[in-house]
Amino acid sequence: MRISEIAQQLGMTTSAIRFYEASGLLPAGPRALNGYRDYGSEALKRLRMIQLAQRLGFGLEQLRGLFEQGDGGLSQAQVLAGLAQRRQEIARLRSELDAQEQELIHLQQQCEQQWAQGLCVDLTPPRDALSPLRR
Repeated sequence: MRISEIAQQLGMTTSAIRFYEASGLLPAGPRALNGYRDYGSEALKRLRMIQLAQRLGFGLEQLRGLFEQGDGGLSQAQVLAGLAQRRQEIARLRSELDAQEQELIHLQQQCEQQWAQGLCVDLTPPRDALSPLRR
């Protein structure tokens, strides 16, 4: 299967496939007699795995690390460990977003109350209210 056929089947661009190949995520397909690369079902499977992983928020470096282990396939233990790690990252992000939302709610209430009284609002948070992400 040629690169354009795979790209069309997966809804990708050929440049994305070439990028994955150049970055070591996709083994280069062998060249046919006409000089075109010929990709098999394994390439299609690998590209689908890359698409799924990216949709779930995995980074290319994480994928590269997994693919470099062993024969390029992923064991059940690797998949489960990767999924557990990603869920932990999501929980951390959710917690940070929840804290930001609470701060925004408090700030909105403060603005509404003070503006209703005709006062200006000092939007500078106290130093102890700054989260580690903004320091």
